Amino acid sequence: MADKTLMKDQLFNATSVGQLADEFAAGVAGFDPARFARDSLAGFAERELMARMEWMADCLETQLAADFPTMADQLEAAMPAPLDPALRDDDFGHFIHALPGILAARHGLENHRSRAMELLYAATQRFSMEFYIRAFLNRWPDETLAQLALWAGDTNYHVRRLVSEGTRPRLPWAVGVGLTPAQTLPLLDMLHADPARFVTRSVANHLNDLSKIAPDKVLDRLARWQAEGRQTPKELAWMRRHALRTLIKQGHAGAMAALGYRADAFVEAQITLGAVRVPIGGALDLQITLTSAEDLPVLVDYRLEFARAGGKTAQKVFKLKAAEVKAGVPLALRKAHKLKGGASTFTLYPGAHRVTVQVNGRDVGTAAFDLTEG
Repeated sequence: MADKTLMKDQLFNATSVGQLADEFAAGVAGFDPARFARDSLAGFAERELMARMEWMADCLETQLAADFPTMADQLEAAMPAPLDPALRDDDFGHFIHALPGILAARHGLENHRSRAMELLYAATQRFSMEFYIRAFLNRWPDETLAQLALWAGDTNYHVRRLVSEGTRPRLPWAVGVGLTPAQTLPLLDMLHADPARFVTRSVANHLNDLSKIAPDKVLDRLARWQAEGRQTPKELAWMRRHALRTLIKQGHAGAMAALGYRADAFVEAQITLGAVRVPIGGALDLQITLTSAEDLPVLVDYRLEFARAGGKTAQKVFKLKAAEVKAGVPLALRKAHKLKGGASTFTLYPGAHRVTVQVNGRDVGTAAFDLTEG
């Protein structure tokens, strides 16, 4: 059976809180680890994930100095060793080490900006400070951007990643920042040739965010980076695909062209469904046959139109396959799309549904089916 433990309980529990308590007991004179653990755990039941971090910061600061410079020294003294600098990806750190960022924003934002930035610099090498740098970007945009421009050349890839991730237009879970592309794209210019995938993924995610409000600027930047040739062709191709994923789902012609797919290509499609009545909990058996009069690279997606409550509908696009259609040779594709019931993020409703196949961003065929109670 799959583990049903909620993420907030996986991240914040007696074990993780005890680890953090021990780190502060080792680094801060007079710190009472049992008191911190007891107080933190007592407040978890009624709090969600992000609120638990704020609560832990509440409990922590009762045992730290009231003046921020001394508090910052204590926070740094209790930090574990930096994350492995030899790695290049998937080394995010542990959420319990977010607390220095929370306290930096609480107590250093107004009167101790420079010391708070030093604290964020040290802390992000243990856990990304992407959420907390945003308070400084909003309060001190020019000064913070100038600091980030320096950090873009730092030897630690976690610091470099913070420059891109912390300035993302639509960073999940985070407060918004009022930055323009003209302010953030120069930072990405410095970072796009980074050797660490952890950094280039962030750059691509930043561009994907930006594509939702300024697609032409994203396409122009990717073309410029290709012309510069500072990033390896393979990595830049990966970044381009990742950065343009939202535009590709939307069928954006410029994004298609950037990936080498012709939006005007004529492709015939035959769509067959394994059944026109599919129970919730079952799978839609989607069979597609594509034919073309010429050799063509194709990017095949499908869009499901779901019935929603009150007679409304909602659409979602799903990736199927990147392939090549040979002239006069049918290309057969098949997908079993699971329609799981009981999901907390997207509830399925019985009723009329529709699947539409997209090739290179253009709709080429559609079929209807009924979703029934399982």
